[in-house]
Formats: sequence, structure tokens, C-alpha cells
Amino acid sequence: MSNEKLITISIDKVSFQLQQEHNFWWLKKLGDVFCVFDEQDSGNISFGVEKNNKKFFVKYAGALPMDFTGTPKDAVDRLVKAVPVYQKLVHPNLIKLLDHFSIENGYAVVFDWVEGECLHSHWSFGGREKYTNPESPFYRFKNLDINKRLDALDTIFSFHTYVESQGFVAVDFYDGSILYDFKKDKTKICDIDFYRKSPSVNDLGEHYWGATRSKSPEEFILGGPIDSKTNVFTMGAIAFGLLGGEMNHSLSKWEANKNLYEVAIKAVEEERDKRYSTVKEFYEAWQAALK
Repeated sequence: MSNEKLITISIDKVSFQLQQEHNFWWLKKLGDVFCVFDEQDSGNISFGVEKNNKKFFVKYAGALPMDFTGTPKDAVDRLVKAVPVYQKLVHPNLIKLLDHFSIENGYAVVFDWVEGECLHSHWSFGGREKYTNPESPFYRFKNLDINKRLDALDTIFSFHTYVESQGFVAVDFYDGSILYDFKKDKTKICDIDFYRKSPSVNDLGEHYWGATRSKSPEEFILGGPIDSKTNVFTMGAIAFGLLGGEMNHSLSKWEANKNLYEVAIKAVEEERDKRYSTVKEFYEAWQAALK
């Protein structure tokens, strides 16, 4: 999208660009806007809002963000469908849903604000910068002590064991769904909008939701099964992302112990039947390997 066609909107301390005019009058009722996340391809635009010294994270669909190629209606439908998922999967490791409501042609969802930085902050550190810039959250995370990173993975694996126990399957989980608070060394999961009842199927083919680096082979195939074994692969891929060479699964790039490597490499088997059959089974094997 060329900058000439973009509309600049200013609210409180922030400015952002959209493909067409949109009214955000309703935001003022929630408080003062102190930050905006406007470079998402999901069709959502999100805000940090503060009122009476309390901060909130507001996710909104209905506008036309600059990097969005779909229709606002589709984005609204997806966000509306996401609400029951957050309601069903309430967990200490997940950001907390507080409220949701319709506004004119849009839909807003309000969460508790979580201090932390997104490990895939492509709006600040795109491309190589993510991996090489010492200011990048991902770079800083990868340079943390191994035990801190193992604790972060435990947060992720325990949550997804719970997701599985509730009859859901993770969709579009990747390092962009992980918030890390470097001051308190705490991890939170921030984006489960596309999680579904399990089992499911790949209804989009090659462009099924998710980052290439953490998608299983079946997540590239139309009609492929999306179930616990798919999520086992995702968990293994995340482990390689945070402890190893990401898509390079060689032992030489792996920073944790050999037993953990054996668990992770089994999780990312191309053939589904060679993986652990459930996230719970994977998580138990991981915990045993830690000892």
C-alpha cells in the first residue's frame, strides 16, 4: 500500500495509518491511548489504553489497517468467534479477557494489560534484525540463561496441555504469540484467536494459519488433520526456536541437554505417527528429560 493513499489517524499520544477513514470515538470511554499495534495482517488493530492508573489491551476489528488485504467483515467475524475461546481456556498463563462489545461496524475485545515484549516484534525488528539486533526481544531472549528459557517453555507446554484437556487444538501459535517480561522473567501467551475445537482439519491448504517455522507438514495440506499430534509438532518447533536452530534441527545448534533434544526431535517428526500422540505425553517426556 503506497503511503499516498493511507489516512493518518491521531488519538491521544499515538498516530497510525489506515487504508480508509474510521471513527475511534469509543476508545476515549476506555481511557487514554498510549500505544498502538497497527502493522498486523490479521485485520485487527490493537491499543494500549490507560484509565485511573490501570492499563488495558484493546483488540479491534472493523477498520482497514495498512497491512490488511481482507475485508473488515471477515476480521470482525473472526474476532467475534475468538471470544468464546478465551472464555473457555481461562488460564494463569494466558492474557485475561475482561470485556467485549460491538461498535457500529466493528468489534472490540478488552484484555488485562500484560507487561512484556513480543518475541516476534516484526514491526520494530523485521527480517534479519529479529535475530541479530541486540535490542530485539527475540535476540535478548535467546541470550538469556538456559534455565530462564526452559521456564518459559514450561509455561507454554503446560498451557497447551490444558488446551488439549479442554478439547481444543492450537492454531497459529508461534513466537509472535509469546510475551516475555524481562524484568520479572515471566511468560504469557497473548494470542489464541484461531484455536478451535479438536479434532479439526486444514480448511485453507498451504496458507493455513501459522508461521512456516512452527507449522507441521499437515498444516500445509488442504484437508490435513489438525489435532493433538499437530500441536505436538508445534511444541517441538517452538522448543527448537527458543533453544536451538529454529528450522535447523541439528544437535549442534541445540543449547539444552541431549535428553531434551531427543524429546524435541521426536515431536517434529515429519510422519505424524512417529510423534508423541498427545501434548500431555510430550510434556511428560519433556519433564522427565529435564531431570
